[in-house]
Amino acid sequence: MVKVTLKDGTVREYPLRITLAQVAGEISPRLGKEALVASVNGRLVDLAYELTGDAAVQFFTFEDEEGRQAFRHSTAHVLAQAVQRLFPGTRLAIGPAITDGFYYDFDPPRPFSAEDLEKIEKEMQAIVRADFPFQRVELSREEALKKFAQAGETYKVELIKELGDEAVISCYTQGEFTDLCAGPHVPSTGRLKAIKLTSVAGAYWRGDERNKMLQRIYGTSFPKKSQLEEYLYRIEEAKRRDHRRLGAELDLFSIQEEGPGFPFFHPKGMIIRNELEQFWRQEHYRHGYQEIRTPIILSRSLWERSGHWDHYRENMYFTKIDDQDYAIKPMNCPGCILVYRSRLHSYRELPIRMAELGLVHRHELSGVLHGLLRVRCFTQDDAHIFMLPTQVKDEIIGVINLVDYFYKIFGFPYKVELSTKPENAMGSEEIWELATNALKDALHEKGMEYKINEGDGAFYGPKIDFHLEDCLGRTWQCGTIQLDFLMPEKFNLVYIGEDGQKHRPVMIHRVIFGSIERFIGILTEHFAGAFPLWLAPVQVKVLPITHRHLAYAQEVYGRLLKEGFRVELDERSEKVNYKIREAQLQKIPYMLVVGDREAAGGSVSVRHRQGGDLGSVALDRFIELAKREINNKALAPELAKEPKSGIEASAG
Repeated sequence: MVKVTLKDGTVREYPLRITLAQVAGEISPRLGKEALVASVNGRLVDLAYELTGDAAVQFFTFEDEEGRQAFRHSTAHVLAQAVQRLFPGTRLAIGPAITDGFYYDFDPPRPFSAEDLEKIEKEMQAIVRADFPFQRVELSREEALKKFAQAGETYKVELIKELGDEAVISCYTQGEFTDLCAGPHVPSTGRLKAIKLTSVAGAYWRGDERNKMLQRIYGTSFPKKSQLEEYLYRIEEAKRRDHRRLGAELDLFSIQEEGPGFPFFHPKGMIIRNELEQFWRQEHYRHGYQEIRTPIILSRSLWERSGHWDHYRENMYFTKIDDQDYAIKPMNCPGCILVYRSRLHSYRELPIRMAELGLVHRHELSGVLHGLLRVRCFTQDDAHIFMLPTQVKDEIIGVINLVDYFYKIFGFPYKVELSTKPENAMGSEEIWELATNALKDALHEKGMEYKINEGDGAFYGPKIDFHLEDCLGRTWQCGTIQLDFLMPEKFNLVYIGEDGQKHRPVMIHRVIFGSIERFIGILTEHFAGAFPLWLAPVQVKVLPITHRHLAYAQEVYGRLLKEGFRVELDERSEKVNYKIREAQLQKIPYMLVVGDREAAGGSVSVRHRQGGDLGSVALDRFIELAKREINNKALAPELAKEPKSGIEASAG
């Protein structure tokens, strides 16, 4: 008998050499049906794995990352099998699972076409219906080299040769097809119910342009057809919401040939940006932050001292001034440190919270630039907190609360990750352990769930990352809190303690938006360009029905302008329905239609871009409700909350 310890701590006994598939089925019929792979003492294995001793076992379904990875990697094998059936002579490269799908790189006799993808997909469905089991076979290095050399699989031979002489090489077979693979895989091809090939592109072998260009087929797969349909809908919806397209249609920003990766903000885009920055300033002032501004260009010696020269140089831009080396700042922290160091501080002043909307420049390869989401210059909403060691937990909790408040304003749920010491880190293990435990303590105090992200901390300290989720379920890493014991040491930062002696402060680096530019791109896609009233570039459009109503429309326009609204008046001699449609295309929140009845009663007929006709309301009442919506930074129209009869009753 073997003892199996499950994830919840339960211990069960089973016969020797029982398979994990059998264990899953005995735990529950549902788990037996949904389990895809498992781990044994922390090692991922197939469900066909036989237990030969006591073990800790965990099962993974499609709901788990491990299960999804195995599911989609198994689908990549089915793709390769279908391609070799339809296009004999095609040589195989690699086929990993990726976020939301998989790809496989091929060296075919001729390039694939869109029509080929349809044929391949049909052949994959036939392989799924055949329900071939995925069978693992282990070979010596010599046996594997011989097998794949005889098959003409030169790319596989290259991969095998890089492994040590003593390596055991694993292969997986389904039906007539065998591939080099470490695994694990799902039990059989029949598990892969819903498959879609999405595109084909060129890709250099091993990403090196000196190597041959291969054909890369992308796809995705799900256990249920309904899940695939939902995913494809999200893809189409993401295209509709693409901030680059909406940025052009709504005249928010542009990327010019003369400045790739350097966005140009147009007047309407500047309104959104200014509103975000004003909100940021108000809340930071309210939470005890002082705003500073530091130079964009600083000397090489500063960046050497901070560690950026050694750890970040490939991402920086450089210049010379008076024959001396300078760098355009990729981060704001060294400049803020110099502000702190410009005078001596007492322990009574701490914590000191310095905030900066600082423009930074980082070199990105042209191939990864993407609208506002991946740029070469951006504005970080940075803040640096200098504090006593005893204040660390309270300050971290204060930042967490502020991040939570900001994201709730925009309706973003979020998840939290704790990123630990990277390979290229500065400082001792003791310092890193102290800093990491301080972040953990703050998260535990808040009762927050979080995931450990091993080795992804900043080179000077561990960090808490906030991954917000948009309306399509996509996640974006925006906010971060980095705890730093090292920069104060490197720059010899001190404060005068209660004992009259010099002591070392602790430092927090943190952002909430992350990048103003990127956050605007995220908001544009999240709201599909239909920004809430407080952010909308144009908040109200006044639409006279005919030319004789123009005088009253101008009166309404003037009143709204005086009340501080961003308002436009459509004076054109077009039909009012045409004006309404055009205003809706421009995502303007409110359209105020005025005709004879409105002019006589001092009212406006209100239409909302999404809610449609909201009825007639006195102009004063509209102003009151719209101001409330702006002040509350509401995500839904205030006028839609009132009974339509009540709105109409309030008119003139």
